[in-house]
Amino acid sequence: MSKTLGIGILGCGNISAAYMRLAPLFRGIEVRACADLNAEAAKVRAEEFNLRAETVDGLLAASDIDIIVNLTIPAAHFEVSKSVLNAGKHVYSEKPFVLSVEEGQELAAIAKQKGLRVGSAPDTFMGGAHQLARHLVDEGAVGKVTSGTCFVQSPGMEMWHPNPDFFFQPGGGPILDLGPYYISNLVQLLGPVKRVTAMSSSGSDYRTITSEPRNGEKIKVETPTTIHAVMQFESGAQVTYCASWDVWQHGHSNMELYGQSGTLHVPDPNFFGGEVRITDKGSFVNITEDWDHPFSKANDRTHANYRTAGLADMALAILEDRPHRCSLEFSLHVVDVMTSILSSGDTGQFIDIQTTCDRPAALAPEAARDLLA
Repeated sequence: MSKTLGIGILGCGNISAAYMRLAPLFRGIEVRACADLNAEAAKVRAEEFNLRAETVDGLLAASDIDIIVNLTIPAAHFEVSKSVLNAGKHVYSEKPFVLSVEEGQELAAIAKQKGLRVGSAPDTFMGGAHQLARHLVDEGAVGKVTSGTCFVQSPGMEMWHPNPDFFFQPGGGPILDLGPYYISNLVQLLGPVKRVTAMSSSGSDYRTITSEPRNGEKIKVETPTTIHAVMQFESGAQVTYCASWDVWQHGHSNMELYGQSGTLHVPDPNFFGGEVRITDKGSFVNITEDWDHPFSKANDRTHANYRTAGLADMALAILEDRPHRCSLEFSLHVVDVMTSILSSGDTGQFIDIQTTCDRPAALAPEAARDLLA
């Protein structure tokens, strides 16, 4: 097998440029072609990044493409990924990779039958800050983690995104759009979730777009935009998670984990880097150990951005015949947690999680350097 796998990008919207721009940082992958239902969008991206523009069917059939990255809207992820697998190619999807456990299980069955891999964003939990937090948890730096809090709150997306409709449709909302970052990080830090409970609401029935080119248009809100949830982990830890697009300003930390001997402050899991802080009981202490992680280094203006690390890890895992970190089982468990939170918000009931998973392998600094070109 070649030491480099050919990558095709299916869906040439906003996020595609990040994959195309950052993929050359990593070994084992080469983006070769792209496609979109809008042929002009594919042509523009192909010219921008010196790629081959394909039709959707052409990309599925291309002999030099081993993995297709599914960057379509969330509601289309399942059908598109299914088509990719049935075309005999591995698939790596943007988050959330499916919208139900049943869809994920169907993809798992097809992948197993055909000997193919399925992977899914986010890969930000592979960032240097979050891997340092993982190292500290594993080393018992704050003792056994017993509880925690997560907050991701803002006024929404309609002020900056040119086409924000899908954020407020089923498959969107702050749980399915932002939850993958937070819950993936929690699962890689603490292990799988056992059960959840939640309350949910929407701040308004319609949103007014204030970004261009659709300034002034109203869009209907069809999914909850404020959710307060509690997750009980199999480890016994319980974590409060508040996600909202109805908040203009707040003073909460992104993520805090409370251990028997201290507190661990974890930066925003939407990003690869950031400051990790710990306490010894109630007093902050310096982290003096040498943690020179390559995915902590600013490479995109002022912040660390290593999107496609998960894709590269999957490609190398295929070549090396080992598990990949952004695996179907891990991603499906996160989807199970998120959809159960939404269901609990609808019903007011505690919901037991159907699935479980192993924590992804830790990505120490040397292992991260091994992913880079």
